[in-house]
Amino acid sequence: MKYISFDADRPLDLILLGRVAIDFNPAYNDQVKEEFKPLKKVHMFEKFVGGSPANIAVGVTRHGMKAGFIGKVSDDQFGEFVVDYFNEQGIDTTHITRCTGGEKLGLTFTEMLSPRESAILMYRNRAADLQLHVDDIDEAYIRSAKAILVSGTSLAESPSREAALKAIMLARRNDTRIIFDIDYREYNWKNADEIAIYYSAAAKEADIIMGSRQEFDLTERLIQTGMPDEESAALWHSYHAKIVVIKHGIKGSTAYTADGQSFSIKPFPVEARKGFGGGDGYGAGFLYGLYRGWDIMECLEFGSAEASMMVRSNNCSDSLPGPEEVAEFIRKEKEQYGEMVARV
Repeated sequence: MKYISFDADRPLDLILLGRVAIDFNPAYNDQVKEEFKPLKKVHMFEKFVGGSPANIAVGVTRHGMKAGFIGKVSDDQFGEFVVDYFNEQGIDTTHITRCTGGEKLGLTFTEMLSPRESAILMYRNRAADLQLHVDDIDEAYIRSAKAILVSGTSLAESPSREAALKAIMLARRNDTRIIFDIDYREYNWKNADEIAIYYSAAAKEADIIMGSRQEFDLTERLIQTGMPDEESAALWHSYHAKIVVIKHGIKGSTAYTADGQSFSIKPFPVEARKGFGGGDGYGAGFLYGLYRGWDIMECLEFGSAEASMMVRSNNCSDSLPGPEEVAEFIRKEKEQYGEMVARV
């Protein structure tokens, strides 16, 4: 059964809107290996493009999809680094613009203490991505895409939140599918009520919603607290959602479809390098499967495999795999652990 359809005549598969940043990860390569240690003891870092929607843009492009990005970057060499990297990946950058007020790209420093212990230190004061303006949102561009993906961090501050909501409204008007990746980051938010107001406004319009249990709790707190996953899914299905994906970290994730079915998956076992980045691989892999018309379990398996591949990697953007690599990873995992290794 096909749970969501996309307009095959539109040239862009997916437009992503939201956070793009610079990641500095402890160096781990053939020349330098910073082992697990506190951030204050790390001497050598590697620089990568980061931010969840940016990583998903890279991920779906590696899978052969045509992606574009709506965003704001700093008017400096870091901004050039992002645009150049996107161009090299084949991502359309015609709707990425430069800040004019001196705002800078957010910087993210990652701490890797053990395979299960990691943390992120973010510098997001006057962040460039949050300067996205309603004037940066082009209806014709949104109409050219099969879907848009809006990251929840874009709703944290004005003027970005108004720009994101405008994009959602124009997508709804033009029958462009709306994907809401809740992508909660505590930085820049003022209080929990504000989070619930803007997250729920986006979720009510979305065709696909993806997030952790904590992120759904934040989204729903002014509607009803303490809902189990099934009730959360039913709530959003009562609006526009056709697929609701709720994640529980190492316990796995479940996709709920509008016909009342649910499909669950567990992570593929790997030796982790970090505890983050998996969600971006998951999103890229899961969406790729939906665009290919796979059944939900195949989409979940592919997304879960890509997530596991990402947590064992030292970075997010550069290590995102192509479809053949994911398929080979799944084959090897099943060969080692059994055919149903990730099935619940």
